[in-house]
Amino acid sequence: MKVAKELLCGAMVLAMAASAAAPAGATTLRRLGLDELVATNRAVVVGEVVDARSYWNEDHTFILTDVRIAMHDVLKGDVGREELTITLMGGEVGEMTALIVGGARLVPGNSYLLFLDEEKLPGIGRALTVREHSQGAFDIKIGRGGLRAVSQANGHPLVPDRQGYTEAPGGPEGMHLNTMMQSVRQIVARERARKEVQ
Repeated sequence: MKVAKELLCGAMVLAMAASAAAPAGATTLRRLGLDELVATNRAVVVGEVVDARSYWNEDHTFILTDVRIAMHDVLKGDVGREELTITLMGGEVGEMTALIVGGARLVPGNSYLLFLDEEKLPGIGRALTVREHSQGAFDIKIGRGGLRAVSQANGHPLVPDRQGYTEAPGGPEGMHLNTMMQSVRQIVARERARKEVQ
């Protein structure tokens, strides 16, 4: 009976995760370019994951994961300079796993460039999160020419954007990290200048 209850609970959690993962469907994400990622998120940071802790929300209906990040750089937003905690949907508690298809994957010890915004999450209200799921998380890897930022959306089917592009920014090889950071800063500066003119 206990096993059946856990399986039923697990199925419910996965169904909820799938319905919350993207408005248009469980695995459907519209391709977002770098300009749109910057414009629609309140913060962009570069940092290393220090640790992650998964837990049930207060209603015991959904698993969430708090991820603590030691920040190397803040490209947009006022989120502090040393450490930041963000919350992701999904995680593992005991033998129960809630998986968000197309969700951001943040592993302790690895570094990322992240697009962050506040979002209402199941059972906890608003929290700072990677709202764009895999499109808002770029793995920082050693590649051709040094450090590169590689979108976690590579390998996930993306609905074409207005220009018809379906490939995540930088494609499978990603962008040189310094180039991407510079591009983000330029987009932020353009946004700021536009707001000052208005």
